[in-house]
Amino acid sequence: MAKKKVERVQTGVRIEKRILQVLKAIAAKHDMTLGDLLEGILLHNFEGKSLFEEDSLKFIRQMCDAYGLDLTAADSHKLTEDE
Repeated sequence: MAKKKVERVQTGVRIEKRILQVLKAIAAKHDMTLGDLLEGILLHNFEGKSLFEEDSLKFIRQMCDAYGLDLTAADSHKLTEDE
């Protein structure tokens, strides 16, 4: 399959600290950049597909435990932060 050319832009997205730590660990495990990981997650999600197989999900659970990430999808859109 031919590679597709894209235009990437720098962004200043704010993200919950522990989520970022887990994402960085996943990217490092798969020897990819954080941006490439996020693009993959989003493109799969846009098609209603899961990017992660069971071995990756196990690693993610381990990283969530290691970084104290106790948030779930149910917490989405209900997060607040100290001013």
